Amino acid sequence: MADRAPSQALPEPDLQAPRAGEIDDADDLRSFHFRRYMGRTLTRVLLALGAAAGAVGGAIAAGPVVAALAAAGMLGLGVLIVFGVADQASEDSFFDLYANQRGLTRIEDASLPPLTPLLRKGDEREADEVLRGPLGEGLAGSLALYTYTDVYHDKNGRHETDYHFTVALAELPECVEFVPELYCNRKSGFRFMEKVEDAFRTKQRVRLESQAFADEYEVFVDDGQDMNWIRQLFSPSFIVWLSETAPDKFAFELESGVLCCNVKGHRKDSVQLDGLRAATAAVARRVREEVGE
Repeated sequence: MADRAPSQALPEPDLQAPRAGEIDDADDLRSFHFRRYMGRTLTRVLLALGAAAGAVGGAIAAGPVVAALAAAGMLGLGVLIVFGVADQASEDSFFDLYANQRGLTRIEDASLPPLTPLLRKGDEREADEVLRGPLGEGLAGSLALYTYTDVYHDKNGRHETDYHFTVALAELPECVEFVPELYCNRKSGFRFMEKVEDAFRTKQRVRLESQAFADEYEVFVDDGQDMNWIRQLFSPSFIVWLSETAPDKFAFELESGVLCCNVKGHRKDSVQLDGLRAATAAVARRVREEVGE
């Protein structure tokens, strides 16, 4: 799919759309687009035809009461469809504007290369929005709404479970020599099970002298990693930043020179997207500082 160049995708000012400075969330233009679509003659004609078809079908099947209910149901369904179209149009407008304001290039539907464990998870993977360009000072990369899906089949058919993340990717090739693999994940499971779990891991757990950090994160590295280097990387100030300042549900992976920072859920507002970009730049800066030493 071809890249979409940054563009000011705001609706026409005579439609009284919110000003650019007032749009900081993917839902901000939803009501505007809904009113715009509902005001179109074609929309009203289609809604009326749908309601009429429901009324005729209901009358033939069971009489006037059912006809009225069927007409109302078809009208309600039509309005819900219009609302869904308006919701997607609002999201498109927001991401176009966000990309334009920050010098990013937007791709609506794409895939992300399986470069880190998160990006290799699941049976199916997709990225609904990919924004490419500057993440912070001296750091370029990609910001994306990423979903991986676990699929299984049983006698009742196919079943899916989706896991949503917002991710930021950047390349740090200069760090491969010092830290080929580093995974700073959100804490999961029970602490008393760690020794049992670690017996089956292929990676080495890093223990740092911060209970607040240990309550939120768990860190793993390659078995051949210089542990002194890792402990220097996780300086007291970096640990405090991760524990107290980093975005909610923030984590990062560093593998073969590719940094993948992530938060759970699809973030669709300027504050949270900017927060992930800034956090990614902060992690990259800290890694580069330690590499430089």
